[in-house]
Amino acid sequence: VQLQASGGGSVQAGGSLTLSCVASGSGFSINAMDWYRQAPGKQQELVAGITRGGSTNYADSVKGRFTVSGDNTKNTVYLQMSSLKPEDTAVYYCNADAVGLRDAKALDAWGQGTQVTVSS
Repeated sequence: VQLQASGGGSVQAGGSLTLSCVASGSGFSINAMDWYRQAPGKQQELVAGITRGGSTNYADSVKGRFTVSGDNTKNTVYLQMSSLKPEDTAVYYCNADAVGLRDAKALDAWGQGTQVTVSS
């Protein structure tokens, strides 16, 4: 499984950005996809996630501002971010929890990260 994240950038506080993450490859089925972020000097944290069935979860810090969605037909997950704050500044990573179709082996894949910078 290869993940390609995109959509990061620089915005002013209060602005919006949408991140995308596309999973490519073959022979796997994705169970869930998550967005993590890591700010300088801080630990990586889970921002939001979505299961194949559409169940979502969010960090308390982003509830009401971020929306995670997915398109199973395109193996793509999105993170719509609005009302951005300077503390949202971080490198955002997508993660896929998948399983191999032939061997049922658990697969854990990470994208390369995309920078989000929010200025005050």
